[in-house]
Amino acid sequence: MKADTHPDYHMITVKMTDGTEFQTRSTWGKEGDTMNLEIDPTSHPAWTGGPQRLQDGGRVAQFNKRFGGLSLKKK
Repeated sequence: MKADTHPDYHMITVKMTDGTEFQTRSTWGKEGDTMNLEIDPTSHPAWTGGPQRLQDGGRVAQFNKRFGGLSLKKK
């Protein structure tokens, strides 16, 4: 196995949006650095079940809007 192929893991502090902090090993930054999160599981709707925006005009809706009046039946 080649030498020096693995990244340097070190301890950093992760600060979440609510102010809580925890320490973890990472390749980000330098030993002792603090990573401030802008979005985390305590604030993002994907994790909290908060309000979600549905896309209006998806592919099926666009197709139905454009071709909804067509019919394969003979009159």
